[in-house]
Amino acid sequence: MTHVLDSLIVGAGISGLSLAHALHQNPEHQFSLNILVSEHQPRVGGNITTVSEGEFLWEEGPNSFSPTPEFLKLAVDVGLKSELIFADRKLPRYVYWNGQLMPVPMSPPALVSTQLLSSGGKLRALMGALGFVRPAIGQQLSLQNGEETISQFFERHLGSEVLQRLVEPFVSGVYAGDPQQLEIGSAFARVARMAYSGGGLLAGAVLSRRQNKDSQKVADLSIPQTKPGELGSFRQGISALPNAIAKQLGDKLKLNWKLTRLERTEHLTYRAEFSTPEGVQQVEAKTVVLTTPAYVTAEILQSLQPQMSQTLTEIPYPPVACVVLAYPVSALKQKLIGFGNLVPRGQGIRTLGTIWTSSLFPGRAPQGWQVLTSYIGGATDPEIGEFEDTQIIEAVHQDLRRIVLQENVPPKVLAVHLWKRAIPQYNLGHQHRLQQVQTGLNALPGLYLCSNYIDGVALGDCVRRSLGRANEIRSFLGK
Repeated sequence: MTHVLDSLIVGAGISGLSLAHALHQNPEHQFSLNILVSEHQPRVGGNITTVSEGEFLWEEGPNSFSPTPEFLKLAVDVGLKSELIFADRKLPRYVYWNGQLMPVPMSPPALVSTQLLSSGGKLRALMGALGFVRPAIGQQLSLQNGEETISQFFERHLGSEVLQRLVEPFVSGVYAGDPQQLEIGSAFARVARMAYSGGGLLAGAVLSRRQNKDSQKVADLSIPQTKPGELGSFRQGISALPNAIAKQLGDKLKLNWKLTRLERTEHLTYRAEFSTPEGVQQVEAKTVVLTTPAYVTAEILQSLQPQMSQTLTEIPYPPVACVVLAYPVSALKQKLIGFGNLVPRGQGIRTLGTIWTSSLFPGRAPQGWQVLTSYIGGATDPEIGEFEDTQIIEAVHQDLRRIVLQENVPPKVLAVHLWKRAIPQYNLGHQHRLQQVQTGLNALPGLYLCSNYIDGVALGDCVRRSLGRANEIRSFLGK
């Protein structure tokens, strides 16, 4: 290219696309920036993978999203308001414990009556929630530079039963992570803030709600109004969003463009070299945003910032397999009404959890069929990354036989997708690693990182972070 771009965005996942949309389409600004989005794959969306076959429709990456205002506004801006669908927030969630599916208590009365916790476990959780918690001190904590793992934090606050039966399976569902390695302030920053600022989890929650209410913005009437606990998707699956953004970007999006070199020029801009179907292409830009995973970003920055590159390689990504199986409704022990089930470790079940896909979003399976999307592997079971597809399918099927099937009916296999490097882990030392990365970025003005290894892995986090980066880029270019 003969001209200098305002911004080059590397990666067309939800982070890169929402950032590109904010820079290119934002009506609050009087000018659009000259941008280019590159993607090494032949499609957009990154881990978002919607697939259909006949009357079946399923996801092989993120299965739903929390309808944050930023996410909903993006969907509305790209013309998808009428395509939004939301699952009934009253649908129960289940935990498989001692051979039974037990509903997760979602309210104080349900917490009192639940059989998932013993009387002693409930009393221990209540006392901890009220603030009767021992201080976070000790030799182990000193060795961890004062950081607490999720296991240490919740056992200290709410006791071992809540940790094992509620928190650990939830961690598996969000991060596919190891609660004995994940750092509470990075993985669940809001919960940690509530505990540290309010004198206890309950007081902190009340204080947080009051502060949110005081700072609440006027509702944006252009977006659907949702309630806490709802999960969203689109009629044709989550891929509808990246596809809609890509359509708006037009020729500002380049597929099958693989970044092979990034260097700083004498003009204090950046020169990027790509391998493309049309041969080698070079691009010069005033700012560059890398929305790639940490391990890919490390390779890109190896020559520019070796120390930052090394730090990024220390962020682990364990393997996770997504297995989508369909069964005749007649093969189930009972009608599945709910979001799905999670499985604490130690229950003799290898699968981390299962989303009851066709119950969550009706109309995604033919009449008489139930689609179940299961996840297996993660930080506590990395051996899954070495399994063959047939072995993974058999492991999940045998787990489902114990949990929801009443007879050994062979499944209709819709998909098995092994993500060799799935979800970034915010393990102990994560904040220190991010500080080291920021030190490296300070030496490279105009270079930005925008990916889910930073501060949130949910789709809503990706959109929020991208909007923040867009503001930083506009400010930088304005100077």
